[in-house]
Formats: sequence, C-alpha cells, structure tokens
Amino acid sequence: QPSLETEFRTNLKNAADEEAINVFAENLRQLLLSSPLGSKRILAIDPGYRTGCKVVCIDEKGELLKNELIYVHENNNRLYDAEHKIKSLVKEYGIQVFAIGDGTAGRETEQFIKKLDLGLPVFLVNEDGASIYSASEIARQEFPDHDITVRGAVSIGRRLMDPLAELVKIDPKSIGVGQYQHDVNQPRLKERLDQTVMSCVNSVGVNVNTASKHLLSYVSGIGSTIADNIVNYRRQEGQFTSRKQLMKVPRLGGKAFEQCAGFLRIPGAKDILDSSAVHPEAYELVETMAKDISTDINELIGNEALLKSIPVKKYVSEKFGEHTINDIINELKKPGLDPRSEAQL
Repeated sequence: QPSLETEFRTNLKNAADEEAINVFAENLRQLLLSSPLGSKRILAIDPGYRTGCKVVCIDEKGELLKNELIYVHENNNRLYDAEHKIKSLVKEYGIQVFAIGDGTAGRETEQFIKKLDLGLPVFLVNEDGASIYSASEIARQEFPDHDITVRGAVSIGRRLMDPLAELVKIDPKSIGVGQYQHDVNQPRLKERLDQTVMSCVNSVGVNVNTASKHLLSYVSGIGSTIADNIVNYRRQEGQFTSRKQLMKVPRLGGKAFEQCAGFLRIPGAKDILDSSAVHPEAYELVETMAKDISTDINELIGNEALLKSIPVKKYVSEKFGEHTINDIINELKKPGLDPRSEAQL
C-alpha cells in the first residue's frame, strides 16, 4: 500500500508539473512575441528612488549614445535639474519615444515624464530579468566600460525596440514566466522553455546581417559555435548578399544549411526569395509556377490575383505536399512579413 500511495503521488506531481510547465511556456511565448516598436531613437529609464533613475539614449540600432543619472522623486533643485537634462537629451539626440522600466518607481517616473509634455509616446516596459542581463557575461562583452545600471537601462530600451532579440540573451527562467516555477521539474522546465524560445525565433525569422550571435544560436540547425562563425564571417567579409553565401561559413555544412536557411532572411538581396521564408530548395518550384502562368517571380510576389490562379494540385509531388505548396503561396503574398503586430505609438 505505501508503494501504491507513493506511485499515485508521483503521477499526480508529474501531471501537475506538466500542466504548470505548459502555462509557463505559453507565458514566455507571449512575452517573446510582444509587439516590437522597430527602429526608433529611444530614451530609456531604469527608475529608482534613493539611487536615482538611470537614463540612456540609444539609436535605431540599439547602440548606446549617452547615459545620465537623474533624481525625479525629490522636491528640490534636483527635480529641476532632471527636467532640464531630459529636455536637453530629447533635443540633442532626436529622441522619438520613452521607455520606462515597470519596476520600483516606474509609475511615478512615467507621470514625471508625461508632465513634461514633450509630445512623445511613453511606454512602460516589463523589466523582469534586466538585472540578470546587466550582470551577465553577455552584457560585460557588449558594454565593458559601463556599470550594471547603464546596461540594465539599455536592455529596457532595446526590449521596446525588439523584445525577442533582447530577451534571448537571458535565461528563460529568469524572465519571470510564472509563480512557483522553481517547484516543478527543472530539467523538463528548461527543455520546454528552450524549445519555446527556438519556436518563437524560427516563427519570426532572423535578419542574418543584423542578428546577434545569441539570437542566431536559437535558429534551427545553428548552435553557439556556428552563430559565432556567422558573426565573424559578417565582420570580416561584410554583409551577406545571398543565402548561398552561408555555405562559406565555417562548420555550416549542407545539413545545417538545410535546417536553417528558411529562417534566415536577407532583406534587399538580389534574389527576392532570399528575404522571404521560402526555403532555397523550393526556389525552383516557385520559378516553375511563375513560368507556367507566363510571369516572373518579381511580378508574382505580392500579386494575390496571380497567386490565386496557381493550380496547387498540379505541383504536388513526393517532395512538396499540398499543405507545403499552400504555405509557399501564402508566404509569397507578403514575403518576410513579421507575424508580430507592430507596437502602436
């Protein structure tokens, strides 16, 4: 009887763990697929009371332009000084939007910025895990000359710009995906959260010319070593102009290329399909479909009338099933479209 009781308890615990892990994974997915604001000049603030608010200005690529420290929660000359600094930074660096961490003093700092009436949008940004990032080796490599307070504020600004690209730098368990996450099966939780991150990265796709090695490492078929090699190749040889160039990256062989090519985008490539989610092995099929309706690929892409006229069943084969061909046609309607909705200003 004791053994039956133990087995019953174990089964219940495993079932409860699995259900909780499903919830945590879904919470993480929603965070990672949050609406990106896109390339904007951002003034980001990591709020604080006694220690002041850490202020950074970042450009459209997320690079640090300037950092300051202000005190906005004291009714004295420091408050006037804070107002002057914010207005000067906005003017000097062409700031387009404010990003404020939603932790301690977040709401009060938001009210302070809004009272300045600068006519710019103000966003409260989830700052879970920002302190973990700021003390990490990744942050030290990115900002070796700045302390953790500056790194944390930069992370807040970048999260508004592109949540997915910034959050992949942090251990998924540190992002704050739910209560009691430390009570469930930890190896299983890590496995599931890592799978969720990879799924989100592959769903959105990655610009191979701008992605960090941390983002690239989550692309299917690419680990940390190949991600490093891609970044090094890009640094030495310049930007990629076609997906075929990926085969020149050390250790990125045929199998890895087959797995990753469809998820890596090259905006502005000579071959327009290189900027889409269409896999290179389907390029010939797309060319055939275009030729059969007396047009070319450039005319076909984005032309719903032409795409609707394609007889899908005609092209079904062992290599390409009907569902795959429909997916290709849907991608050709809006190639490279980000599935995330854009943040509203």
